[in-house]
Amino acid sequence: MGVCGYFVVSWKCLVVLSFRLLFLVPPGLPVHSQGDSQTDNKVMDNITVRQGETVFLRCPQGDIVTHTAWLNRSSILYAGEDKWSVDPRVSLVTLNQEEFTIKIEDVDMTDEGPYICAVQTSRRPRTTSVHILIQVPPTIINLSKGIVVNEGSNVTLMCQASGKPEPSFTWKLLSPSGDLASEDEYLDIPSISRQRAGTYECTAVNDIATDVQTVEITVNYAPSVSEGRDVGVTLGQRGLLECEADAVPEADFEWYRDDRRIFNGFDGMEIEDAGQLSKLTFFNVSEADYGNYTCIAINKLGSSNTSFVLYVQDGNSGSMGTHVHTYTCLLLAILQFLLRF
Repeated sequence: MGVCGYFVVSWKCLVVLSFRLLFLVPPGLPVHSQGDSQTDNKVMDNITVRQGETVFLRCPQGDIVTHTAWLNRSSILYAGEDKWSVDPRVSLVTLNQEEFTIKIEDVDMTDEGPYICAVQTSRRPRTTSVHILIQVPPTIINLSKGIVVNEGSNVTLMCQASGKPEPSFTWKLLSPSGDLASEDEYLDIPSISRQRAGTYECTAVNDIATDVQTVEITVNYAPSVSEGRDVGVTLGQRGLLECEADAVPEADFEWYRDDRRIFNGFDGMEIEDAGQLSKLTFFNVSEADYGNYTCIAINKLGSSNTSFVLYVQDGNSGSMGTHVHTYTCLLLAILQFLLRF
């Protein structure tokens, strides 16, 4: 039976072969498994290190050490002062009668696994084994893209992340309400309303760090027009009708006098649209301008309308109101004067 016949696990076989290669075991001396009483074996606590950091592997020497080596699961890293590894991140730190230490810089997931320090002393061979565990901060690798949906649609957002330990997730609506939405990598929003539109934040977190990304949801809905306010204007004065509509996408506006559509510049009237607001301006109101007007707001999902009345305002009512106000102020002044005595 060959040397490997004494071992069940492949890395144990590697230790023995490495002893042979390094002449740690003199020819003719029997090779014993790690369970054999003639070999001292020590298992150290796991070493947990974060990705990108440096890990130190320390192996006590003692007695009279003739040969020593550090091995990982697949190859020899160092045999005494001789570097066998071609990895530039691996280097020798200390080699003396008390300690044999190497270090691995900028560790990654590929460095995770068992490591063995094999020592041949004047009395017997021994091994010290340790397992390196790599912790990786979370990174969001798959996030739903910003979407545009119609009100009432069912929406599902997805957020997936890598990391070790496995990250947990939190979904939150940042604007407008800022309330907590979900604690899962999937966020389901059934029959979405316009109030649930906004910026959603996915947070992936583990014991190491946190990663945050956002996605935007736009909710389309049909226009809703504010109730029209009737306006009184004195003949020959300037008049203004205002129509406001809430809609996504923004609404287009149309103005009508009775059943006849009004266009910009028509009969001395001006139409000015700015976002949610449309203004119909009369620069010099004439008798023909008084009457009923309708504003219609339209987008691809529907329309809404409201009506206005432009009516005659008595030109004297304004001056009469001014006289009454002046007379009232005068009476109050006289009363305050009399109260002093």
